[in-house]
Amino acid sequence: MEENSLKQHQGFRTEKQVLLYIEEIGKAGSSYGLDGIRELTRRLGNPQRNLRFVHIAGTNGKGSVLAYVSTILKEAGYCTGRYLSPAVFGYRERMQCNGKWIPVKALCTHMSAVREAAEAMVREHRPMPTAFEQETAAAFLWFAEQKCDVVVLETGLGGTLDATNIVENTEAAVITSISRDHMALLGGDLTQIAEHKAGIIKPGCCVISARQQPGAEEVLERVCAERGADLTIADAVQAAGVRYGIEKQVFSYGGLRRLEIKMPGVSQIENAVLAVATCIALRGRGFSIPEEKLRKGLKETVWPGRFSLIPGKPCFVLDGAHNEDAAKKLADSLRFYFTKQKIVFIMGMLRDKEYDKVICATCDLAEHILTVTPPHNPRALHAYELAQAAAQYHPSVTALDSLEEAVELGRMLAGRDGVVAAFGSLSWLGAFSGLVTGQKQDGPGARTRKRG
Repeated sequence: MEENSLKQHQGFRTEKQVLLYIEEIGKAGSSYGLDGIRELTRRLGNPQRNLRFVHIAGTNGKGSVLAYVSTILKEAGYCTGRYLSPAVFGYRERMQCNGKWIPVKALCTHMSAVREAAEAMVREHRPMPTAFEQETAAAFLWFAEQKCDVVVLETGLGGTLDATNIVENTEAAVITSISRDHMALLGGDLTQIAEHKAGIIKPGCCVISARQQPGAEEVLERVCAERGADLTIADAVQAAGVRYGIEKQVFSYGGLRRLEIKMPGVSQIENAVLAVATCIALRGRGFSIPEEKLRKGLKETVWPGRFSLIPGKPCFVLDGAHNEDAAKKLADSLRFYFTKQKIVFIMGMLRDKEYDKVICATCDLAEHILTVTPPHNPRALHAYELAQAAAQYHPSVTALDSLEEAVELGRMLAGRDGVVAAFGSLSWLGAFSGLVTGQKQDGPGARTRKRG
């Protein structure tokens, strides 16, 4: 770290210095447990103890639910923090207050304090806290400094032993759709994975879950009973008057008629229902969320990289589908919205994902499949390796050397009336979007990373 980090007494001065430091300690990999983050936050004064949380775990939909809930709480007048991963358009996107990214000065100040505490731990022969642990601690410091009324917090991986699970003041634990992902750490079946996700349930909090498969739902029911937590199942099947669309979607739920969202994608109704149920549960815990603020928050929510559309000729669709369940939902949305249009895929995956299943769930919709290597990510699956896998299922597959080449060839193959669907991992979609629109990313955000 000699050239990539400053001497201990100097502190960070630029975002680039922070990113170089995070990149360097990230090379050591991730650990799975709470001992490191507990000791780190203790040395920093346990800032998380001064905050209240809506804690979100699950396999798919966490980011969208976080966006809905945090936007609604902001509209209701609460100073609302957001902590999410991975970022799409820039590193500082991961930590937000009332929808605004953490300023560079605040990032440098809090990461300097965190690094000083981490290096003190090393001098005492303790393990160096991981990159995710240090980022999480810095986020808590900033949220406490901002005097956030509530923080909507997304787990990085799993739940029980995820660094975010050090929090104690959980008002609501939200469980999105649970499916198979990160099996090496979380277990090979849904009940084992559900046990990890249920780890965010704190005694006496309210729990709001999407409708789960039977084994997973039984786990949640048992854990809630053990911890004295009230469980609400937010079943999207109970949504009435559903109208899907590209520009807006409408549904009724929980006694609220004609709720409107602007985020496209057939799975967004499920995510919005879960968010509405969460806000109704928060009302029962003393939060003042008037109906008009709930409606406005839903309507104004945006979330990049989740079936995001970039209009044009051709139209581009960006989606973070990286596992089988998310890929099936992406395929459903593509079929629904683009029934008669030529679709070209641009796929970029991480090596530790079930990319064969993603290919199988989507490939029949593609006229051509182009593969790319997600940049600046040590877990990236090389484009040529992904192309070899895709060629087992599709006759027209091409591996490309760069995102720039993918944008150019995707446009040419789709034609003016076609659709280019770019998906596989959120980690490269920010850079890709910038190439499509001609707008540069904010800062060195291509180095975005996710725990695990």
